[in-house]
Amino acid sequence: MSDETSSDETAPVTPELAEPAPVEVQLAYAGASTLVASGETAELALAGNIRRPPVRFEATLKDPLRFREAMSALYAVVGSDYRYVPKDRTAYVAFLRMRRESAGQGLWQAQRAYFSWLLRNDPLAYLILDPVISVHPDQVFFEVFSKDEGAYAKLGIDRDAFDQAAEPTHGTTNIDFSQALFAGLQQMRSYRETKLSLGRDGVKVATATVGEVLEKQIRVPDSWLRGFLQVQSAATLPMDTFSLAPMDLYNVLRQLRLQADRKGQRRGLRIELVPGEVPRLVMEPWDLVVPSTSGIYKGKAAKVVRVWGRRRLSALRRFLPFVDQVDVSLLGSGLPSFWILRGGSFSLTLGLTGFTAANWSQAVNFDLLLPRKTQSTPSLDTVLAHLEKRWSAGAGELAKSTGLKWPALLEALQLGCQQGKLMYDLAACVYRLRPLTDDPLDLTRLEYRNPRERIAHDLLVRRGAVKIVTENRIPASGLELTGKVIVEEDRREYRPQLLMADEGQVTRADCTCPAFRKQGLKAGPCVHLIALRLAYAEQEAKRLKGGDPKQVATVETRTYSRRDPKGEEVHQVSLERRRLRIRWGRAGVPPRLQTLTFDTLDEARTAYLARIGELDARGFLDATAG
Repeated sequence: MSDETSSDETAPVTPELAEPAPVEVQLAYAGASTLVASGETAELALAGNIRRPPVRFEATLKDPLRFREAMSALYAVVGSDYRYVPKDRTAYVAFLRMRRESAGQGLWQAQRAYFSWLLRNDPLAYLILDPVISVHPDQVFFEVFSKDEGAYAKLGIDRDAFDQAAEPTHGTTNIDFSQALFAGLQQMRSYRETKLSLGRDGVKVATATVGEVLEKQIRVPDSWLRGFLQVQSAATLPMDTFSLAPMDLYNVLRQLRLQADRKGQRRGLRIELVPGEVPRLVMEPWDLVVPSTSGIYKGKAAKVVRVWGRRRLSALRRFLPFVDQVDVSLLGSGLPSFWILRGGSFSLTLGLTGFTAANWSQAVNFDLLLPRKTQSTPSLDTVLAHLEKRWSAGAGELAKSTGLKWPALLEALQLGCQQGKLMYDLAACVYRLRPLTDDPLDLTRLEYRNPRERIAHDLLVRRGAVKIVTENRIPASGLELTGKVIVEEDRREYRPQLLMADEGQVTRADCTCPAFRKQGLKAGPCVHLIALRLAYAEQEAKRLKGGDPKQVATVETRTYSRRDPKGEEVHQVSLERRRLRIRWGRAGVPPRLQTLTFDTLDEARTAYLARIGELDARGFLDATAG
């Protein structure tokens, strides 16, 4: 490293990368959504956005209780926020002042005052109020995304769940979904005939304010909008699936309610999948095992997958008594997972993103799985033209009707989901036409998560700008990467360093740039750390294209586990160039260690492959990323 790099006096200060202003979305409702109950009848009126094309649906609910609990679960998802927030009484004091000022106003005026205060003090809070609802020939469905960008939910209701009263108007709109409407939903009863009406009018709650429009100016952060679209795109990727009984999920939620997380220890949901055996759900760090009672896993290979965000599953608890079956789809450790609850004519899909501010590394790696295009393509236009006539179709039907080849069709469908024009209904295995917003999205804003990621991709395409200098496997910690990033604009050479756990999470990071020295990871990773992570992902992709990555590995560690009545037995095999390290023992106990040194790398690799082949033959699960 040059002396220039270590000199703080002469180092140029990289200007702060300003985050783009939030996207402003205008919503307007002619009235407030509400439930009006009278005797043995009730009417749930949902007010649609008058700034979007009209959508209308009127029908009588056959099962009001199931609808009530499903909507309550949806509200629990959309209002969830698991981000850490320090205690701050500023908003509470402002709320008390606003309540005193609006004490003498009517309900309508108080609601307008509330929205005005919310816009000034907490624009993000708007995001819990306005789900997207679509009326299709076969289904009515709601979509929401949580405030903390950690969960996506889609509630689908088949048309046979309604006694239809009028011809519907198909389309997509937003609905006014507030705390008052949630409270009204709790008044739904099985003995009341409940009518559902969706339209522009809503219900006038104050005769003195007829004609007034309830307007909301939502400032949507790019990260929220991008997360909504990406979790939808993730549903189109190949996944491992298995089934659970509702009681299995209840047992998981019960244990999570009884057990508190331990600081500094793992808090994931570890899922062990073995072909021909029932799936096992292991809750860390207590090592509590919940076996599935629904059926065996029918996949081709045994694997262990860790799912993050397990406490968000508690949002499903109210709908769980009405569920007949739970289907789970997994992308991989630390990647999005989807939980589909089926009950009668209802299906509730919960997608857990698994991405947090601390897990930026896995989020960057996930971005590489999806296309990154901001313009429409002829293939996408062909798909949209077909769905405008049919509203929904499976991938096979689209391939037959559009004449597109399979790779081009899949890319077009993923692109349509990323651009907010389509959505993939995982419960029904069909693609649906669903424009997320009425106005086209500025896709250049959503191409990258932040300006730093855009610059990191720019550095990556420059020849020789980003290099991985060393890869060092640290026992029981992970892979340590040291890189060299040359920035011509700064006339500097920076040395980023990452320590990544087996599931891809960064546990330690360091960089010699001024931005990292000033604030560390408080404002997210610097450009050079992101570039190093992208370079490693690119290197791994090239290894996969070149054949079996095990045959060309020089530094690699694989972990295998096997569960028996006494507990879990763990074996870890590490290839470190000409050295082979083997650790084994019971989980939670310091392992035994054996180190073997060979004359050549090929001999060490051969011994490494033989050892992991032996563990496979003995029935051990590959838990490298779990």
